This record gives sequence, C-alpha cells and structure tokens, in this order.
Amino acid sequence: MAPPLLLLQDIHLTFGGAPLLEGAALSVSERERLCLVGRNGSGKSTLLKIAAGSVKADDGRRFLQPGVTVRYLPQEPDLSGFETVLGYAESGLAPGDDPHVVRLMLEGLGLTGEENPEHLSGGEIRRAALSWALAPEPDILLLDEPTNHLDLPTIEWLESTLAASRSAIVLISHDRRFLEGLSRSTLWLDRGVTRQLDKNFVAFESWRDEFLEQEEFERHKLDRKIVREQDWVVHGVSGRRKRNVRRLADLQGLRQDRREQRQSVGSVKLEAVAANTSGKVVIEAKDISKGFEGRTIIRNLSTRILRGDRMGIIGANGAGKTTLIKMLTGVLAPDTGSVKVGQSVQMVSLDQQRSSLDPTVSLSNALTGGHGDSVIIDGKPRHVISYMKDFLFGPEQAKTPVGNLSGGERGRLMLARALAQPSNLLVLDEPTNDLDLETLDLLQEMLTDYSGTVLLVSHDRDFIDRVVTSVLVSESNAQWTEYAGGYSDMIAQRGPGIAATRAVKTSKPSGGGGKPQGGSAAPKAGGGFSFKDRDTLAKLPATINALHKSIAKLQAELADPDLYRRDPAKFEKTSATLSAKAAELEAAEERWLELEMLREEAGA
Repeated sequence: MAPPLLLLQDIHLTFGGAPLLEGAALSVSERERLCLVGRNGSGKSTLLKIAAGSVKADDGRRFLQPGVTVRYLPQEPDLSGFETVLGYAESGLAPGDDPHVVRLMLEGLGLTGEENPEHLSGGEIRRAALSWALAPEPDILLLDEPTNHLDLPTIEWLESTLAASRSAIVLISHDRRFLEGLSRSTLWLDRGVTRQLDKNFVAFESWRDEFLEQEEFERHKLDRKIVREQDWVVHGVSGRRKRNVRRLADLQGLRQDRREQRQSVGSVKLEAVAANTSGKVVIEAKDISKGFEGRTIIRNLSTRILRGDRMGIIGANGAGKTTLIKMLTGVLAPDTGSVKVGQSVQMVSLDQQRSSLDPTVSLSNALTGGHGDSVIIDGKPRHVISYMKDFLFGPEQAKTPVGNLSGGERGRLMLARALAQPSNLLVLDEPTNDLDLETLDLLQEMLTDYSGTVLLVSHDRDFIDRVVTSVLVSESNAQWTEYAGGYSDMIAQRGPGIAATRAVKTSKPSGGGGKPQGGSAAPKAGGGFSFKDRDTLAKLPATINALHKSIAKLQAELADPDLYRRDPAKFEKTSATLSAKAAELEAAEERWLELEMLREEAGA
C-alpha cells in the first residue's frame, strides 16, 4: 500500500483555554476524495489549516511527502496586493505551468481576469480563489466551503471539474448534494477527535446516529454503575477496610471518567412563532416586468402563491432573484404589471447579506433590540440567555459584538431574530449559507412543518428538494418558468443544469400565468418503455423485499446492547453494512417509482 501524501497524527490544539483538537488525525492518499464533516465550531477549518501548514498544532505530527504540492482554499480568500484577478490567479502557478489554463479556469468560472479585486462580490472572490487553487492541478486540494456564495451553474461546473481532477481532495462543505457527488470516504470531527468511514457521505449520517446512540447507551450504563457504587458507599461500608478503600478509589475513577466525557453539542431548537392565518391567496402577480440600466431581468411574469405554498426561486447570480423577491413582497414596485399581497399577511424576512446586523452591537442586544434582557416570543417575555441557548450560544457570548461572530454564528443569530417574530409568510434569501448540516436538517424540518407560506432563494439543491413544493426558474430572455416539485423535479422536466434551455413543452411559461400543465418527467432518449425497463420493473419488488429483510436482520443484530462492548469491529462492520443496504433500498425504490411512472406514460 502506497504511503500517504499527507499525514496528521495525534493533533492537539487549545484555543482560549478550551481544547479544540484532542488527538485528531488525517491521512490523504493519492487521488483521495475525502469529505471532512462536523458541527460548526468543531475545528474543521482549523484542522484543514494545520494540514495546509498555515497553523501549527500544540502537539502532534504533520508529514508531507517531499515534492508534493498543496493548495488550500480558505473560507475568506485574500486578494489584496493584486491589480487584476488574472494577476492573482497566475500567482499560484509554478514554473513550467501553462498560463492558458488559468484563463480557461476563469472563463469556466464566469470571470474575464481583468476585474479589480477591490470591487468583487463575495461570489466573485470565491471564483477567483478557485481559479488560483485549481489551475496548477496540485497533488492535494484542501477546500473549505468552496460552494459558499456560488450560484448553481458555477456549483455544477465546479462539481464536474473536481470529479475529473487528478488531485487528491479534502473537502469541507454544507452542500449535501456536492458531498454526495464527490466523496469516497468521510472523516467526522467530533469533540476534538476524528473517526473515519470509508464510504461516501450518503452513508455517513446513519452511521453517525448509530454511533451516538451507542455512546449514549454506554453513558447511561456508566451512570447506573456510579449510582450503585454511591449506594454502596452510603449503606455497604464494612470493616474490611482494604477492599473498601480500593472500591472507593474505583468510584472516584468512575466519577472522573464521567466528568471527562465530552458530550456531543446540543441541537439548535428551531420553531417559528405562528401569526394568524393569512387569506387563501398570499401573493398574486400579473404580467410584472423589471429592468435596470436598459437590461430587462424579469419579463411578463404572472404567478399566484397560495397559503401553505413553499416556493423556491432558482437562477444564476445576476438573474434577478432578490429583485423578484422584493417585487413579490411589495418592497419594490414593478416597471409594468401589478402585485397584490393578500389580507392578513405577516411577513418575516431573512436577507443573505445579513445587512440588518450591526457589527458593533452585542449578541444579546441584537436579540432584544437593546431593550432589557428579554426577548418577546409569541407575546411572552423570555430571558435572552435562555433563548440564546436554543441557538447554541453560550451565556459568555451575550456581550460579544456581532462583528466577532463566525459566519455560522451570524446565520444562527439571523434565524433567532426572524423566528422570534410572528409570521405567516417567511421570506428566506440564502438561509443555508455557513450553517452546518445538523442545523440545516432542523431548519428543513421546521419549514416543512411551518403552517404558513415560504418564499426561498437558495443554491443548495438538496435543501430545495427537501423543502419546496414548486420552483420558479430564471430562463433565457428574462423569462421565468414555474415547475411543480423541487430542483430534481425541475431537472426531470426541463433538462440538466439551470443554464439549460427548456426541454419540456408542457411546462407553461411564467408569462402565461400559472404552474406547468404537464409536470411529468421527459422520456428517455430513444423514447418509450423498453423491454429492458419492463424486465427491471418486474424484478425490483423482489429486490426491495430482500433488502427489507436484510435491513431488519442487521437492525436486530445492532439492537444487542452488548455488541459494541463484546465486538467493536463487528459493530462497525454491521453498522456500515446497514447504511449501505439502506442506500441500496432507497435507490431501488426510487428506480421502481421512475419506471412505474414511465410505464404509465407509455400506456404499457
């Protein structure tokens, strides 16, 4: 087996008196595809910086094979000191590298190279930094949230470029679809230590949940043992002094073990305060258009949003998504046409720039508005410290200026402020930026259960699929088209990539004023329901049934509370097998549904 290109062993690092990394490890082999996952604040970015050599650990070993090249993409790239983006991107080339590759990268990322770095948006800075990192095709790419601030066409381009790259890749991202498309193994950083699963990210979350359940079971057993020993101390001490002293020492050791256990970070508690029910029609737009500086970005759009709808708005950067949101909610008047916001609508907005946050104000004042120490939730006062804990803020952070918070913390603060206000219409512009996967899960569940109406702008394909009931997509010539379902449903109807031309004639354009009249997936190339499709459909029920039986058997094995203690290797192997079988079952069920729909369309 070839030695790793990069190796971190037993890495320790302490910040502000609290240990961040306590024996973390990382190994990167040739053409590795590793995703690094963990809660916000767990130390993922720090571990990546140690791997890049830009941060030195307190203890541990870092080994990089001689001659191996590494490129590290930070969350906040620094382009200062360069007159043009091209100059910055070319600074990453080594002698002998082809400078034309840089221009190709910039073109693929939607930049010319002549831009002034001082005038770039967040997304343009990210694209420039990607060209700097990718163009030399280094041996190892260390990417920290590479999709942040990127639009969907760029994300799809980046995903295909990385998939074809010969570089080893270590990736941090909150974008599930991106992780699933690129990873081959998953490294979980949790409470200072790392655990590796040699499977795609698809299998990670069930594996993690099983591990945490087993850990909680072991903690419960330890607690019960301590209670028994404490009972003995009170009632069972006898004259056999030597044995008693040893047992007392054992009890002290158990208590010490319990104190030293670092429990997993709690979950954010997300719950929107419901206002009175709105009218049936929440928003109605008729033939609205909008342009800036002679360029039309929205042309003759008509749509009706009803109570309970969850609409996603999709488009490239500059397509007019935020402008469209402002017009639909009455913040911005259209150039032509009309927008009517329904009766009793109480709107709460979350903007992607987080411009409403004053960086000089403390965290507690940002939540209370500077009035007292309580937050009004559903008409009732609640102490700000208690409310902060719901969003994973510690009491010691109450006086922290907002400007000192991390991106993820500012995202949670925006959610805390928005969800404290009564609403029956939530308007969310890029709410997923900088949030960890667990918080995204909870946000998705909250939006699914929300009784009001949701308008969502996002570039996160998985999040869109999980949340929305329809999508409004930017097309060519400033046209917008509405499709039933989420991102994947839109792709099935329209064709791959949001830059693609419309592929389904049954999808009614937005100027016609409504949802698509068709909504079924386009037939495969070659058309019809083939003999092979028929044969596959006939066999799938037996396959699905067999997978159900296998999963039930594996679950029964894992239900044994002593399995982990008796045979940790078998526990890990059984858990991994269960995750793989669950993924197979999901794929088989999706394939059966796809073929059944195709059979019905073909009348077979």
